[in-house]
Amino acid sequence: MKNILITGGAGFIGSHLVKFFLNNYPNYNIINIDNLTYAGDLNNLKEIEDKPNYSFIKQDICNFSEIKNIFIKEKIDSIIHLAAESHVDRSISEPFSFAKTNVLGTLSLLQASKICWNSDFKNKLFYHVSTDEVYGTLGEEGLFTEKTPYDPHSPYSASKASSDHFVRAFYDTYKLPIVISNCSNNYGPNQYPEKLIPLFINNIINNNPIPIYGDGNNIRDWLYVKDHILAIDLIFHNSKIGKTYNIGGNNEIPNNEIAKILIKKIDKKLERKPNESMKLIKYVDDRLGHDKRYAIDSSKIKNELGWEPEYNFNKGIDKTIDWYINKLT
Repeated sequence: MKNILITGGAGFIGSHLVKFFLNNYPNYNIINIDNLTYAGDLNNLKEIEDKPNYSFIKQDICNFSEIKNIFIKEKIDSIIHLAAESHVDRSISEPFSFAKTNVLGTLSLLQASKICWNSDFKNKLFYHVSTDEVYGTLGEEGLFTEKTPYDPHSPYSASKASSDHFVRAFYDTYKLPIVISNCSNNYGPNQYPEKLIPLFINNIINNNPIPIYGDGNNIRDWLYVKDHILAIDLIFHNSKIGKTYNIGGNNEIPNNEIAKILIKKIDKKLERKPNESMKLIKYVDDRLGHDKRYAIDSSKIKNELGWEPEYNFNKGIDKTIDWYINKLT
């Protein structure tokens, strides 16, 4: 019986992970801690909240004494750390909150793991979930690999880069058993609508302007959330200690094209005139420090653990749109 602490389990990726583990590993105790800030929603977990091997604790990961008490009381032997401030725009206006949660919160969890496991690291694991944004930006060619030098350009990516470095430092200094994964941009059901795809979907459905930064040619590699969960599952169970894996969706698409794809699909699903919502597109001043292109080389996780994305963008975005239409109409 494992006692697994999942941080940020009421958020977008975290809630999908909590449900996956509870549905696939009934012999695991899942302890979900989340501070329930604006992006955390327990409604994401309604279907599993009464399972006997699940418990929820509202807690700030920066509260070191309470985190340590949770480790002791719940006999935590593994942690999958997803709790983070994650919106780049918000980090530009609120950098202190990103440094606090993403850096000091991660350090709080690392220190609690080190103290409570008391150097008995057998069958223990600290799994840190991070982002490809720590690598900075790409030109027209090339891919991020696990050996790409860190070059963060926003307060968000800088805070995540720092947290990655702390995790590796605890491995090098204290031999804490860690793994890290860096994923590309996630999308899917129940994502908070400040992020690009749910924002665009919401605005198209409600006939609100679709704001596109700059010229709209910034490119992201889109990863369907369920593919990300399957990758996390493989890494958690099969990775060797100290490894890092990049997880990408093989879906490089400019923001302009994302808007056009969503408009075409949503207008059709809502029985509007073809491309009726194109008039909603509104170009706005570019974001400060806006990275041009992200693209992931996922060959390491494919070769070592056998993971490949199951959802191409067309399949994943159809499922995502349908979920939002059912929720909002």
